[in-house]
Amino acid sequence: MGWVMMSERELNRVEVLAQVDDDRLTVDNAANMLDLTRRQIFRLLKRYRKDGASAIRHGSRGRAPNNLIHQAKRDYALSLIKESYADFGPTLAAEMLAEHHGFKVSRETLRKWMQEDGIWLSRKQRRTFHQPRLRRECYGELIQIDGSDHRWFEDRGPPCTLLVFIDDATSTLMELRFVQSESTFSYFEALESYLRQHGRPVAFYSDKHTVFRVAKQDAKGGARMTQFGRALNELNVEILCANSSQAKGRVERANRTLQDRLVKELRLAGISDMEAGNAYLQGFKDRYNAQFAKVPTKSDNLHRALNMEPDRLDEVLCWRENRYVGKQLTFSYDRKRIMLKESDVTRGLVGKYVDTYAFVDGRFEVRSKGRSLPYKIFDMDQRVTHAAITENKRLGAVLEHIKDMQDKAPPKPKVRTNSEKMGYKPNGRRQGRHSGSRAKKTIVQAAE
Repeated sequence: MGWVMMSERELNRVEVLAQVDDDRLTVDNAANMLDLTRRQIFRLLKRYRKDGASAIRHGSRGRAPNNLIHQAKRDYALSLIKESYADFGPTLAAEMLAEHHGFKVSRETLRKWMQEDGIWLSRKQRRTFHQPRLRRECYGELIQIDGSDHRWFEDRGPPCTLLVFIDDATSTLMELRFVQSESTFSYFEALESYLRQHGRPVAFYSDKHTVFRVAKQDAKGGARMTQFGRALNELNVEILCANSSQAKGRVERANRTLQDRLVKELRLAGISDMEAGNAYLQGFKDRYNAQFAKVPTKSDNLHRALNMEPDRLDEVLCWRENRYVGKQLTFSYDRKRIMLKESDVTRGLVGKYVDTYAFVDGRFEVRSKGRSLPYKIFDMDQRVTHAAITENKRLGAVLEHIKDMQDKAPPKPKVRTNSEKMGYKPNGRRQGRHSGSRAKKTIVQAAE
């Protein structure tokens, strides 16, 4: 029975000691094999010859450890945790027990107790698995959209964002476009290209970026709809927002693939700017789709014809707002002061609202009841507002704009300190009472 209760190391020792006892192995060789000293070998050999193989077993086997915490203390600690610290982790719970109850126990021992009692779940037990969502059945039924901010041109150019439109049913890349950052106008440009090529899908599927979703629950005006959402509503296209990145996993996985394959192809092609990159994307998109696109479950194409004139589409894909006209026929817009030219029509707009249209190509119009009104810019301030709230996805583009403005700004005049105004020199000594007039007289004489 003693042989069965032995560990592998103890069985190995018994085998070596038996060979030494039969003179088949020297003490030196046994010491090398067991990584022990000669003295330890002789001591084990003495016990082996006296009591047999069972004497090699560790003497503490079967005994309670000296540092064993009594079961009553364990129950007491767990009762305190259940009563006052049920939602605490093991580390914080151990600190609270020591601080407020004078009960000291290591966090790992407490972690083991809490796991055994079902109070605490390990990281592995807490892990949740996202069930994969099946593809939509038809092409054009759901288009996932996202922006991937990355160093697409590596060190050859600044980082930028790649807008990706991918069909959920087939994983077909529908639209790719390099832009400076994710913004409403950049998505308008990509959407216009998409609509002209493929038509109107049933719905777009995006994240919770402010381009697609009004974040404030108490937002007033605009029917709680962003400019992008308003444009899709006029086009009779739905916009859905995913609750997690896993929900739109197809476009997320496509982004990772593009950050590997596209970056390397751009390097081989020697492309280092967005303009050349956008020209290259069409051919890349065709090759990618030929290799990775899937066949949909159903052959139906749910894209609908656009049926819209180009001018009408421009008026849909623009930034539209209402502005209140003051007594001086002026209103504020984007840190600018817009002044309407006085006429019989505009004089009747005082105290009323006009419609502003900011187009993707940079054009700006002011309209009243569909009629365009002449205007001029009274004041303009393109400086980024101090302490402006900037989203993380637009931070790079905003910083580039700030640096460009700082480089173009003229140097500011030196501001005189109070000591300089009082006539003190840089060394701390004050100039003489008439030193300024004497210096002026000397310069005039020298000129003569």
